[in-house]
Amino acid sequence: MPENAAEVTAAGIARLAGVGRAAVSNWRRRHTDFPQPVGGTETSPSFALDEVEQWLRGQGKLAEVPLRERVWRDLSGDPAGVPTALVRTGCVLLLVRDRPMEWLEMGASADARFAQLLSAALAKVLAARFDDEHAESVVHSPTALELLPSMPLLRSTGLLAAELGARQTFEFLLGRYLDVNPRQYTSTPPEAAALMAAIGVPAAGLTVLDPAAGTGTLLRAAPHPAAAYAQEAAPELAALTALRLALHTDARVAAYAGDSLRADAFPGLAADAVLCHPPFNERNWGHDELAYDPRWEYGFPARTESELAWVQHALARLRPGGTAVLLMPPAAASRRSGRRIRADLLRRGALRAVVALPAGAAPPYGIPLHLWILRKPSPDVRASSDLLFVDTAELSAGAAGSGPGAGHGGGGGRDKPDWPAVHAAVLDAWEPFDRHGTVEERPGASRAVPAIELLDDDVDLTPARHLPPPAAGGGAAELARVRERLADTLRRTAELTPVVAAPATAPATTTSTTVAELARAGALTLHTGGGGTGASTGAGAAATGVPALPPAVLTEQDVMTGRAPSGTLPDPPPGAPAEESVRIEEGDVVVPVLGGGAVARVADAATAGAVLGRNLQLLRPDPALLDAWFLAGFLRGTANNRRASSYASTATRLDARRLRLPRLPLADQRRYGEHFRALAAFEDALRLAGRLGEQLVQGLYDGLTDGSVPPQ
Repeated sequence: MPENAAEVTAAGIARLAGVGRAAVSNWRRRHTDFPQPVGGTETSPSFALDEVEQWLRGQGKLAEVPLRERVWRDLSGDPAGVPTALVRTGCVLLLVRDRPMEWLEMGASADARFAQLLSAALAKVLAARFDDEHAESVVHSPTALELLPSMPLLRSTGLLAAELGARQTFEFLLGRYLDVNPRQYTSTPPEAAALMAAIGVPAAGLTVLDPAAGTGTLLRAAPHPAAAYAQEAAPELAALTALRLALHTDARVAAYAGDSLRADAFPGLAADAVLCHPPFNERNWGHDELAYDPRWEYGFPARTESELAWVQHALARLRPGGTAVLLMPPAAASRRSGRRIRADLLRRGALRAVVALPAGAAPPYGIPLHLWILRKPSPDVRASSDLLFVDTAELSAGAAGSGPGAGHGGGGGRDKPDWPAVHAAVLDAWEPFDRHGTVEERPGASRAVPAIELLDDDVDLTPARHLPPPAAGGGAAELARVRERLADTLRRTAELTPVVAAPATAPATTTSTTVAELARAGALTLHTGGGGTGASTGAGAAATGVPALPPAVLTEQDVMTGRAPSGTLPDPPPGAPAEESVRIEEGDVVVPVLGGGAVARVADAATAGAVLGRNLQLLRPDPALLDAWFLAGFLRGTANNRRASSYASTATRLDARRLRLPRLPLADQRRYGEHFRALAAFEDALRLAGRLGEQLVQGLYDGLTDGSVPPQ
């Protein structure tokens, strides 16, 4: 394969052919002539794009490569390398956006002449957007010689910009580049960025700095800034951030490469706001060479306290009264090595609030990160001596609500934050506190604490340790209601307990069939979950202008626990169309693929309309031929599951096509189905009784220990 030949992952192949990823896996297994991997890893291989396109055309699965895929193919195979080619592409898109007629006039020239004209035009556009007195800009104007090998890419980029728009084209290409290199770059999720910007940049026309800019997500979330300043240690990311911001806003943009702690590009800057998601747990942050740096106004950070170095750097680059919002690891609020700096931040009123976010809010996703809200002290303004604590750690999408549909959601191994609830909880506490210096106490949610109460030996600023607990289980009245529901559920469980009939003298003999045979006969259809992406609007939204709510996803865990659909679809890459997904209909039977457990769920009206999640198979019976409850009941037989299961190195996998059912007339099927439906109702009642029992027990433990429930 040529050295710079483009490669594509299985997800990219699926996009090319307009199918789900499962189809690509099937092609690899079934077709011996499918192209072999040329890179990547064993679990995420990559393939030569030219070989894949040739195979897809030979199979009749690809008529023409979409324009966006052709642009990405040319970009990923550019001889200068993907980051450099992406920067040059961004420069061209900036020209297309700012001087569209000049771009069209130049495009009529031959490649050599086009490259010369383009180089001169780019120099003017970049000088107008990126010249700054602080340092040399990270976006360099390419020469004609550098541009010439990339002319096919640049021409096709212009065509894609005419189709999608210049900004959307760059977002699509940048998103694809980051998707291909997920371990190399840490991105701040847009929801977290929007919250930080809402706190730190409440109005338009402010100057905003991000000293660890990454891909520019935080600065991009700032509403109409007067100027955006960015510094990033990785030169390619700094250049991409500069172009991304220039395409997103008409504000002055200054972006530079370098380590902000060791080589600050903006030593004289006094910004209105600083937004920052700094690197965590960095031992080599400059502790030895920066011992006497004037930025350590609140104390010299220990080698293990790199995050407190970033906090003080942010304060040093603010004007008096300016606001900084930093995403911090929770350990920074309690490590003993940082207690002196935390104490001085409190004494001088620089630290205004600590907000605990839910786990999954930003990388690293496994821990609940904190937001630190800081304000540079001003001699003209007397700040409140209180510190605001806000705890949103329980506001995950899976934990929202109650009842059978509540629980841990997402299907991705972790809960996702309920971002609307998180935004509301944080801003409802911060905005009045920012205006008045205090806020009404909300047990378990928010509280303003005098700094003097926090200045002990530990100076522990973890929000949960300073918030009064909410009333146990909603209080004694709520616990009484839980007890009543539990008693009703237990009575219903007793009523639903099935009667075991006397054994038959001889088992009836019937012939059997498999799910695969039923599918071939048209009695049912099989579908596999896991494909598809979300979409921001639907057909109704187009008419009303109101964004449509994305459909819920029925996850594997939902099926196992009998709860309502709790997952969400991933958003499609910028500029890419939403992928189709399998929608569940009432009467469908859903079976988990992994785990080897005998589980099958019949979809009811509440589940209908949800999207089928990963690791699930859906069987859609023809009601004129096959009863859904009869089907689900026999699929749950232990012996049946054992026969249809295979064993991988780490899991048991169920092949629903091998599951067997007896051949019975529809009337007999329905007789069995009624029994299976009654068993399912009994199982649901047992499950609900267990949840209510756990809620009552824990609520009474909490109430007795915190005094809200007296001993009887």
